[in-house]
Amino acid sequence: MVVMAIVGVAMAVVSLAIRDPALDRLERDAVRLVSLLESARAEARSSSIEVLWVPAREGIDTPFRFVGLPEDAGQPTQWLDERVRAQVVGSNNVVLGPEPMLPAQRIVLSLEQHRLEITSDGLSAFAVAGGPASTTP
Repeated sequence: MVVMAIVGVAMAVVSLAIRDPALDRLERDAVRLVSLLESARAEARSSSIEVLWVPAREGIDTPFRFVGLPEDAGQPTQWLDERVRAQVVGSNNVVLGPEPMLPAQRIVLSLEQHRLEITSDGLSAFAVAGGPASTTP
């Protein structure tokens, strides 16, 4: 009986330690997007230009783009995992500047059954909200 309990506990620990590769890929894309947004936000402020981040609608080849930055800025337009999808909550785009105080903004990234939120209150930097990713039922 004791051996069965030990095996059960060991199985539970192992199953918790195994991470979903889709979740890892979504987290990598979320952290990368936060960096890209903050870089574009700094560029917008320093150059006094309006910059927007616009996710693509279905059927468009470019998954997202930065509007307002110079063409030679070399900003990426693809996800690391092509299955990632993004939606800006309450808008079609994210405003990155040039104003130092922006509206609160939220982006939901999804991959398979996983979802992550990227948020900013308008003053602080964008960040992946709430730690671990949630899954949709």
